[in-house]
Order: sequence, then structure tokens, then C-alpha cells
Amino acid sequence: MAENECPLCGRELGKVRISEHHLVPKSKGGKDKYPLHDICHRKIHATFSEKELAQEYYTFELLRAHADIVGFVNWVKKKDPAFYDCTITAKRKK
Repeated sequence: MAENECPLCGRELGKVRISEHHLVPKSKGGKDKYPLHDICHRKIHATFSEKELAQEYYTFELLRAHADIVGFVNWVKKKDPAFYDCTITAKRKK
């Protein structure tokens, strides 16, 4: 993935609505953080608990393989990099 691309959706990062994501949450000892679109970041945290992120989805490859994220990426990749919409917390999240 190129340096100026979102590691989740692959779209250009641009300069607006960018946040940083810890693959392993800070509360679980994570230190490394990566820039990505706010909407992508919110989708990750709306879909997975911190425990799931730390134990099962600690790489972008693992995140992108999850069915909910596949559907999200297929939808959002058609949007402008500055696009943002509210993300509703998944009911299955623990």
C-alpha cells in the first residue's frame, strides 16, 4: 500500500478527516499507529471490541478479510476521500 493511501480502504488519504489507528489498542499495550480516514477508523471500532482487535484483528490484512469490512470497503471505495458519514455501532460488538 502506498504511503498516501488508507491502509483499510486503499483510497487516497487526502488532508481532511484523517485519524490515527492503533492496530492493537493502546489499552491492550499497542504503540504503533497508522493514519486512515475517519470513516474507516469509526467502522473498525463500530465493528470490533478492543479485545477482538488485540486478539484477532491486529493487522490490516486480518481486518480486510472480515465480511463486514469487505462490504464496507466495497461501498466506501467509490466515495471521495473526504467523504464522511455517521457509523452506527454494530449490535454484535461485545
